[in-house]
Amino acid sequence: MIIAVDGPTASGKGTIAKALAAHFGLPHLDTGLLYRAVGRQVQINGGNPDDPHDALAACEFPESLLEDSSLRSEEVGGFASRVSVHPGVRHALYERQRAFALQEGGAVLDGRDIGTVIAPEAPVKLFVTASVAERARRRWLEMTGRGIDVLLAAIERDIAARDARDMNRADAPLMAAPGALVIDTTHFGRDAAIEAAIEAVQTRLG
Repeated sequence: MIIAVDGPTASGKGTIAKALAAHFGLPHLDTGLLYRAVGRQVQINGGNPDDPHDALAACEFPESLLEDSSLRSEEVGGFASRVSVHPGVRHALYERQRAFALQEGGAVLDGRDIGTVIAPEAPVKLFVTASVAERARRRWLEMTGRGIDVLLAAIERDIAARDARDMNRADAPLMAAPGALVIDTTHFGRDAAIEAAIEAVQTRLG
């Protein structure tokens, strides 16, 4: 069983995907972390995330980079969004994600194009979303909770810009896959969002 969970940044899709994996006993892959690793490797290389050659070269990142705590930073998240517009980068990471999705027993993957590109045959597809204002508020609370001094308005601008890049890129734009169940978490707390997702999966599985 493959469960595809797509959605924009800070929508809650990662939390939901992890909870679904635990509930149904499936392995989980946060595919966005792969793009963050590419973005971070571009930084390490001193390259330009908007340059397709620099971005493609950064796909050869070491596995140890996936454990780097800086991958969760807003700066690296912005780099990830910028490198993800390059078809070469998406192609380089495709097989890795596809192999994870097709492993025996199934898997849960979350990202931007799981239900549309990586595993379009997934029997369960979710699209998790929330308003820009609410997603910015969540990210602001998360960051200030870690002692990072940042303006809410700046985060909201960054998220809106990231959405525009992700939805308007020519290759695998962010969108709900055909037949995907849309879960709007704007007015949901964590537990309510997870409960709604589990119920949606169980309904889809019949």
